[in-house]
Amino acid sequence: MRKLEHIGIAVHDLEEAERIFGDLLGEPSYKREDVASESVLTSFFKAGDTKIELLVPTSPESAIARHLEKRGAGLHHLAFAVDDLDAEIERLTAKGYRVVTGPKAGADGKRIAFLHPSDTAKVLVELCEGA
Repeated sequence: MRKLEHIGIAVHDLEEAERIFGDLLGEPSYKREDVASESVLTSFFKAGDTKIELLVPTSPESAIARHLEKRGAGLHHLAFAVDDLDAEIERLTAKGYRVVTGPKAGADGKRIAFLHPSDTAKVLVELCEGA
Protein backbone atom coordinates (compact mmCIF):
# COMPACT_ATOMS: atom_id res chain seq x y z
CA MET A 1 0.00 0.00 0.00
CA ARG A 2 1.41 3.33 -1.05
CA LYS A 3 -0.59 5.89 0.92
CA LEU A 4 -3.94 6.86 2.36
CA GLU A 5 -5.86 7.75 -0.81
CA HIS A 6 -9.08 9.07 0.70
CA ILE A 7 -11.42 8.99 3.65
CA GLY A 8 -15.04 8.12 2.79
CA ILE A 9 -17.79 9.78 4.81
CA ALA A 10 -21.46 8.81 4.48
CA VAL A 11 -23.84 11.79 4.66
CA HIS A 12 -27.57 12.38 4.55
CA ASP A 13 -27.42 15.84 2.97
CA LEU A 14 -24.66 16.33 0.40
CA GLU A 15 -25.09 20.10 0.05
CA GLU A 16 -24.85 20.65 3.81
CA ALA A 17 -21.81 18.35 4.11
CA GLU A 18 -20.16 20.15 1.16
CA ARG A 19 -20.73 23.48 2.92
CA ILE A 20 -19.22 22.15 6.16
CA PHE A 21 -16.13 20.61 4.54
CA GLY A 22 -15.70 23.65 2.31
CA ASP A 23 -15.64 25.79 5.47
CA LEU A 24 -13.25 23.42 7.26
CA LEU A 25 -10.80 22.99 4.38
CA GLY A 26 -11.09 26.51 2.98
CA GLU A 27 -11.85 25.25 -0.53
CA PRO A 28 -15.03 24.02 -2.22
CA SER A 29 -15.48 20.51 -3.52
CA TYR A 30 -13.46 20.07 -6.70
CA LYS A 31 -15.60 17.30 -8.17
CA ARG A 32 -18.94 15.55 -7.95
CA GLU A 33 -19.36 12.12 -9.49
CA ASP A 34 -22.42 9.91 -9.85
CA VAL A 35 -21.24 6.30 -9.46
CA ALA A 36 -24.27 4.51 -10.90
CA SER A 37 -22.87 1.03 -10.23
CA GLU A 38 -22.85 1.82 -6.49
CA SER A 39 -26.00 3.99 -6.47
CA VAL A 40 -24.08 6.81 -4.86
CA LEU A 41 -23.28 10.45 -5.55
CA THR A 42 -19.81 11.46 -4.39
CA SER A 43 -18.19 14.81 -3.75
CA PHE A 44 -14.42 15.16 -3.40
CA PHE A 45 -12.26 17.58 -1.42
CA LYS A 46 -8.49 17.80 -1.23
CA ALA A 47 -6.76 17.83 2.14
CA GLY A 48 -3.04 17.88 1.39
CA ASP A 49 -2.17 14.65 -0.41
CA THR A 50 -5.35 12.95 0.82
CA LYS A 51 -8.90 13.33 -0.40
CA ILE A 52 -12.17 13.46 1.49
CA GLU A 53 -15.01 11.67 -0.30
CA LEU A 54 -18.55 12.49 0.77
CA LEU A 55 -21.09 9.83 -0.20
CA VAL A 56 -24.86 10.13 -0.42
CA PRO A 57 -27.09 7.31 -1.69
CA THR A 58 -29.07 7.68 -4.90
CA SER A 59 -31.12 4.54 -4.19
CA PRO A 60 -32.58 3.14 -0.96
CA GLU A 61 -31.01 -0.23 -1.85
CA SER A 62 -27.43 1.07 -2.04
CA ALA A 63 -24.74 0.07 0.46
CA ILE A 64 -24.47 3.71 1.59
CA ALA A 65 -28.23 3.89 2.23
CA ARG A 66 -28.00 0.71 4.34
CA HIS A 67 -25.00 2.14 6.19
CA LEU A 68 -26.82 5.39 6.96
CA GLU A 69 -29.90 3.51 8.14
CA LYS A 70 -27.90 1.16 10.36
CA ARG A 71 -25.07 3.38 11.63
CA GLY A 72 -25.97 6.95 10.71
CA ALA A 73 -23.78 9.54 9.06
CA GLY A 74 -20.03 9.56 9.60
CA LEU A 75 -16.91 7.63 8.72
CA HIS A 76 -17.65 4.95 6.14
CA HIS A 77 -14.21 3.76 4.98
CA LEU A 78 -10.50 4.39 4.67
CA ALA A 79 -9.08 3.93 1.16
CA PHE A 80 -5.48 3.06 0.43
CA ALA A 81 -3.75 3.45 -2.94
CA VAL A 82 -2.18 0.27 -4.31
CA ASP A 83 -0.09 -0.27 -7.43
CA ASP A 84 -1.55 -3.69 -8.30
CA LEU A 85 -5.00 -4.45 -6.91
CA ASP A 86 -4.98 -8.12 -7.85
CA ALA A 87 -1.57 -8.71 -6.25
CA GLU A 88 -2.62 -6.83 -3.09
CA ILE A 89 -5.81 -8.90 -2.82
CA GLU A 90 -3.78 -12.08 -3.27
CA ARG A 91 -1.29 -10.97 -0.59
CA LEU A 92 -3.99 -10.07 1.92
CA THR A 93 -6.29 -13.05 1.32
CA ALA A 94 -3.27 -15.33 1.85
CA LYS A 95 -3.01 -13.71 5.31
CA GLY A 96 -6.70 -14.45 6.01
CA TYR A 97 -8.34 -11.14 5.09
CA ARG A 98 -11.66 -11.44 3.29
CA VAL A 99 -12.76 -9.36 0.32
CA VAL A 100 -16.32 -8.10 0.78
CA THR A 101 -16.73 -6.76 -2.74
CA GLY A 102 -14.59 -6.27 -5.82
CA PRO A 103 -12.49 -5.93 -7.75
CA LYS A 104 -14.79 -3.58 -9.63
CA ALA A 105 -14.95 -0.09 -11.10
CA GLY A 106 -15.15 2.76 -8.60
CA ALA A 107 -15.14 6.54 -8.54
CA ASP A 108 -12.32 8.49 -10.19
CA GLY A 109 -11.82 5.72 -12.78
CA LYS A 110 -10.18 3.49 -10.19
CA ARG A 111 -10.46 -0.28 -9.71
CA ILE A 112 -11.47 -0.98 -6.13
CA ALA A 113 -12.08 -3.74 -3.61
CA PHE A 114 -13.25 -3.65 0.00
CA LEU A 115 -11.96 -5.78 2.86
CA HIS A 116 -14.33 -7.15 5.49
CA PRO A 117 -14.37 -4.80 8.50
CA SER A 118 -14.41 -7.74 10.92
CA ASP A 119 -10.88 -8.48 9.71
CA THR A 120 -9.62 -4.88 9.80
CA ALA A 121 -10.28 -3.63 13.35
CA LYS A 122 -13.94 -2.83 12.50
CA VAL A 123 -12.94 -0.32 9.81
CA LEU A 124 -14.07 -0.84 6.24
CA VAL A 125 -10.89 -0.70 4.14
CA GLU A 126 -10.95 0.09 0.42
CA LEU A 127 -8.05 -0.75 -1.87
CA CYS A 128 -7.75 1.59 -4.88
CA GLU A 129 -5.74 1.00 -8.04
CA GLY A 130 -5.22 4.17 -10.05
CA ALA A 131 -6.80 4.73 -13.44
